[in-house]
Amino acid sequence: MADPDLPSEVSTTFPEKKLIIKGLFITGEAYPFRAPFWLRFAVTPRFDTHSFTSISGWRGPDGHSSTYPWPWLQLHCQHKPGAGPTFRPFEHASGSLSQLPKVDYDRIMKSEDGVKAWTQKIHQYGFCFVKGCPVDPEATKKLLERIAFIRPTHYGGFWDFTSDLAMKDMAYTTQGLGVHTDNAYFTDPSGLQMFHLLSHTDGDGGESTLVDGFEAARTLWSENPDAYAVLSNPIFSHHASGNEHVHIMPAKTHETFSHRQPTGELYQIRWNDEDRGANFTGSQDSLLAWYVAAREWSQMLKRPKLLLKFKLEPGMPLIFDNWRMLHGRTAFTGARRMCGGYINRDDFISRYELLNKGRLALLDRI
Repeated sequence: MADPDLPSEVSTTFPEKKLIIKGLFITGEAYPFRAPFWLRFAVTPRFDTHSFTSISGWRGPDGHSSTYPWPWLQLHCQHKPGAGPTFRPFEHASGSLSQLPKVDYDRIMKSEDGVKAWTQKIHQYGFCFVKGCPVDPEATKKLLERIAFIRPTHYGGFWDFTSDLAMKDMAYTTQGLGVHTDNAYFTDPSGLQMFHLLSHTDGDGGESTLVDGFEAARTLWSENPDAYAVLSNPIFSHHASGNEHVHIMPAKTHETFSHRQPTGELYQIRWNDEDRGANFTGSQDSLLAWYVAAREWSQMLKRPKLLLKFKLEPGMPLIFDNWRMLHGRTAFTGARRMCGGYINRDDFISRYELLNKGRLALLDRI
């Protein structure tokens, strides 16, 4: 039986006197390559198909022949960009704290299978709790390091802090925080963020809030594609300048929604009202359009069906994807002690993909 994922017809053309393949025609449809294949030092041109699963390239004088599997060729062909954004498969979690994704601390610390399950849930849902963690900063630090090394920033490496304004940042106060992504002022914002509430005494409040930015963005695109398009263009920059020894701005102005090219897949959200600068790029008309779109987006982030609200508990750290999830908290009274840290995005994705997809499968896609 013919494999529906493989071509029924494969052909190509070799321009005279040039050793170059510009693309393939598969069942009558053109698949140009992003960059032509230059076939150097070839003596005898050879172009075969083997049960339509691979293509043999040019054979050199030493008898070596390069083979290009069909899935690899299809992956590296130039695809036409779509009419709008695309969204990778993901799941939007909802419900009470007891229903949200979790993994046991001991499982993570004792096996790579535990880390595999942990990173898979983070990638799938955008966040995950860890049950049974010792209420101790050092144990929490070792837990976070099971994914990758902790990223140092101007806040330090691994944090252990209270609301004492040791850093001039809203997180170091008792005030409520609207949902946001961290590090909007970095050229490369941190990928993962962990919070572990060690204690909360003599007070109440401080409920944590989470919004799945991918789900919110998909909803905005469905309901108001014009607003989505405006927020997909860069206009404002961000900054961190609260402490005397810190002045950080990204290398370029960034958009709220960032997309891979040429697929248009949404891969990052950057949103923080508290860190947004006053300078903007573009015309007055584009500035007005941005404010209109930003209001739509800001209101969407407050929708009850998109908002998760829960109390952090000692012994149950929360980790989330800072490129996807927006987080905040309500105001609180009393004294809270929190610890946690950041991990680079690339290091998280490397760990997730190697554990969940395997090295050989990843190498086949290079």
